[in-house]
Formats: sequence, structure tokens, C-alpha cells
Amino acid sequence: MVRSAGRFSLRRVRRWSQGLGLSILAGLLAVAPLGSPAEAREAESEGLAGALQGPSIAERWGVEVEGIRLSAASYMLDFRYTVIDAEKARPLFKRQTKPVLIDEASGERFIVPAPPKTGPLRNSNMPKAGRTYGMLFANPGKFIKPGNRVTVVIGDFQAGGIVVE
Repeated sequence: MVRSAGRFSLRRVRRWSQGLGLSILAGLLAVAPLGSPAEAREAESEGLAGALQGPSIAERWGVEVEGIRLSAASYMLDFRYTVIDAEKARPLFKRQTKPVLIDEASGERFIVPAPPKTGPLRNSNMPKAGRTYGMLFANPGKFIKPGNRVTVVIGDFQAGGIVVE
């Protein structure tokens, strides 16, 4: 029995799966903003994000960490940060530097995926002051859960104690 002329031909299934994959990728790239600065201040006052946003990161690296959230049905982690000083933040945008997210409880390491057609799911263009940037880390098996504390390492940059939302 030949199914090539039928309703479920191999060619149609391949086209459908490619279209589905592109739709999922487009959905991952169109991520909603993380929230207002007032919400961030509120979280700090509750002690949820206070250990991280000290002046040392902003002074040394020229960025302010906005937070990290689960996205893509919890299979991805969306790390967001705002550039305050573009010159100081430049090392975070080097293409050669491979960002890593570390779960503080287990020590497990997670990477930024690099699909062949789109490349790494992070920004590597020149940073501009006042803009919020982000990167997506893989979360295979939904290992990281809301409330976990993680550390983001990008070269010499380290932001620890970030609570996953």
C-alpha cells in the first residue's frame, strides 16, 4: 500500500513539522517583557531579589539584572538585564563568550541553545544604554522550577542568587 498519494504522505508530514518548528521558535523569540520597575522594587523589599541587585554589578558591568523567568512551557529560562553603561557591558555581548546558568542547589549547568538556522538565542550586537536585553537558556526536563536560585555566568560576569519566577 503506497501512502505517498494519500492524505498523510511523508512530504506533507515533513512540511507540517517544519512549519510547527518555525512557529514554536517564533513564539520563543516573541517573549513578553518581565514587568515594571515598581514590581522589581517590591520583590526586593520582600527579600526575593535583594541579594543580586547591589551596586557592584551595575558599577562594574554596567548592567542591572531584571530577573529570570520560565518560558516556553518551562523548557526555557528567559534571563533579562538592562544596559546602563554600554562600554562596561560590552564583554557580555561577545560572540565567543558562552553564557552558562547554574542551579545553586544542585550545581547543574544549562547553556544557551544555538539552533543551526537562527544561531544562539542571545543578543551579540553592540549594546545600547537604556535598552533591556535577554537570552534564553535551555531547561531540559523542566529541571529548574519557580523559586530555585540560579547564577548566570557570562565570561567573568557572575550574577548569583537570582530567584526564578
